[in-house]
Amino acid sequence: MFSQWFQKKRGTWRDDALAGLTTALALVPGSIAFAFVAGVPPIAGLYAGFIVCLITAAFGGRPGMISSAAGSLAVVMVALVNAGNERGGPGAGFEYLLLAVILMGGLQVLVGVLRLGRLIRLVPHPVMMGFVNGLAIVVFLSQLRMFRERDGAVVGDWLKGAELGTMCGLVGLTMAIVYLLPRFTKKVPSSLVAIVVVSLVAFVLPTLTVGDLSSVRGAFPRPHLPGVPLDLETLRFVAPYAVILALVGLIETLMTLQLIDEMTETRGRGNCECVALGVANIVAGAFKAMGGCALVGESLINIGSGGRGRMSGVIAALALLVFILVGAPLIDRIPIAALTGVMFVVAIATFEWASFRTIGRVAASDGLVVVAVTVITVWQDLAMAVISGVVLSALVFAWKSARFVRLSVLEDAPEMRIYRVEGLLYFGSVRDFAEKFDPAADPSRVVLDFHEARVCDLSGLEALKALAGRYRKVGKVLEVRHLSPDCGRMLERAGDLVRVTVAEDDPQYLVARLPVKVERVD
Repeated sequence: MFSQWFQKKRGTWRDDALAGLTTALALVPGSIAFAFVAGVPPIAGLYAGFIVCLITAAFGGRPGMISSAAGSLAVVMVALVNAGNERGGPGAGFEYLLLAVILMGGLQVLVGVLRLGRLIRLVPHPVMMGFVNGLAIVVFLSQLRMFRERDGAVVGDWLKGAELGTMCGLVGLTMAIVYLLPRFTKKVPSSLVAIVVVSLVAFVLPTLTVGDLSSVRGAFPRPHLPGVPLDLETLRFVAPYAVILALVGLIETLMTLQLIDEMTETRGRGNCECVALGVANIVAGAFKAMGGCALVGESLINIGSGGRGRMSGVIAALALLVFILVGAPLIDRIPIAALTGVMFVVAIATFEWASFRTIGRVAASDGLVVVAVTVITVWQDLAMAVISGVVLSALVFAWKSARFVRLSVLEDAPEMRIYRVEGLLYFGSVRDFAEKFDPAADPSRVVLDFHEARVCDLSGLEALKALAGRYRKVGKVLEVRHLSPDCGRMLERAGDLVRVTVAEDDPQYLVARLPVKVERVD
């Protein structure tokens, strides 16, 4: 098993090592910032970066992809933490979160074992655009609370006067460095340089730092069981959050996996990644970490720096652990304004600005799906938004395709008429299909040629049965021919539920030789 860590298909050992170190530097500000978003100690975010990144990099299905504490999860976690604090007092929310992370991991392992990771292929592109747009807006809004007065974990009124000016100035300086530095050099992460510069400026302009809120000083992660009652009431409280967190984590991870597949022209194993991510989150929850999932930004940094093998992620995780063990005094000096600026850049970069260019150029229904998913993401959560988007896209498709069942006459004689059917016959199109026929006006023998059509479900089979009954009532015969093999298998499974007449000269209707109730015409 461990030999897969050292398999090199592309890139070099040097590329993996340098990419891993670069990615570790990029993980530090993100892990801390996402911990603040979730309302948990910063060390929980750093522990998550180490544990989740290490396990998924070593055993996951997508070498080169980076997983850690994530903003998409953090915006869900903050609701659980706040509700847990109200339920059990200050600090209880974090303990409830740890239990939710363990349950989340178990659900993700189950999804991978059941090989359900392929379901991500059913997510349409408009849903993905709405997903990332909503994520960007939620991350942006979550950072606005950093512009409030704070006393530890207590959030007060909005900043005013010089404090507000200092905060805005440092945030603006951070964003400017992140945007401008890559124009001159890309050898070092611009976000890291921005944090270092702003931290130096903060010595002259005192402002709130990470250490003022909660120190990241920590030792090697140790096992820790969630300090909450392990009973049915606790499970009822935590389970809904765990399900949402599992779905959000899987969706973002599998979407990121698809993106990396396209960039590297390789193919990752989605189900293997689901299992690895689930195990990583179980371990994270048991070691006082906030859990995580794949990160688009850090994964792109790793791939762009040449990290194509598993060792790039492993090195990134180990380097992050070193930062935790010996670099805490420096991390405590990082201004909150610097982290806020980095998160604003992440939100702006995440937003699909191209979605505005699609207005008027694509179908209005696609634009509706993008807007709906974005709104639901901000209003509810990411998992509900994606599920709603998939359902809405399916309904739009059903509505459109229902109008494209076409009927044309191939052959017309006094005693026989052959109709060509084109399109999909399913629950959405059966009514339009039935309205196209007038048995009283047709000859005594009518043949339906399904060479260019497909029967998709039981509703389609029932529509054929009903149409045959209408012709039978007026003393005429309805036959079908050229049903595809998959339609034939569907008819076989239907058995006695559907009886249709099959033309004798039908060369492709394989089910005609099977033991189903089919009337033949000599």
